[in-house]
Amino acid sequence: MAEAGMSERRIRLEDGRRMFVSESARKEGLPVLFLNSLAADHSMWEAVRHRLERRTVAFDARGHGQSDVVPGDGTLADYAADVLRVMDATGLERAVLCGLSLGGLTAMQVAADAPERVAGLVLANTAVSFPPATMWQERAAQARGGQWGELVEPTLERWLTQGYRSAEPQTATAVRTMLEGMPAEGYAAACSVLAMADATQALTSWDGPAMIIAGAQDQSTPVARAEEMSALVPQAELVVLDAAHVSAIERAEEFAAALERFVARVERD
Repeated sequence: MAEAGMSERRIRLEDGRRMFVSESARKEGLPVLFLNSLAADHSMWEAVRHRLERRTVAFDARGHGQSDVVPGDGTLADYAADVLRVMDATGLERAVLCGLSLGGLTAMQVAADAPERVAGLVLANTAVSFPPATMWQERAAQARGGQWGELVEPTLERWLTQGYRSAEPQTATAVRTMLEGMPAEGYAAACSVLAMADATQALTSWDGPAMIIAGAQDQSTPVARAEEMSALVPQAELVVLDAAHVSAIERAEEFAAALERFVARVERD
């Protein structure tokens, strides 16, 4: 069932695949398109989206949530092409792309491939690369070997601080449930992207507005990785929130406020 103020549907792409899309009832304002992290789905953005005063669209990346699984390893180009397909299907000529972790990496590639479609970049808890490759290859093998369940709890611990999990047990349980529902093959395919992709050149080529959001307690993509991206986009705004890896959940109000200010400035300029 769709959240209040949101409509949900599956769109069918030209190759027959279905992508699950969530669109806000609000249609005015410069729109924001949200790109989920590895092992998450569009629902990770709900608390942020409900705080925005503009049109928002979110979708489940291929192999995630209710979007179709594509067997085999994926590439960053595949995920970026899907973003443009979703934009076409939802009538988004141009939007601010807001991606977290894998979603942020994907947003950088979209900005390089189709800069005319990107009004601004919001890169949260992400980096231009995610070494070592062997770690992702091992996780992919675990998932394909039927051991995804063993990865759920360590992932949750990286995503949300212990303090937040204790203070917000219902949200923590919902996130755990989301992780448990992750298709193993979808996870493994996305791991192959994180093992091999490097978006350094893609980000360096971006000369538009950007905001980089980091988590002060993020062990997966520490603040130092955000500072690396800031050096590639000198005019980028850097925001550090007191959160672990999924700051959009742990610090939704602050995240949304920073995002709204950024998009309003882009819209005004």
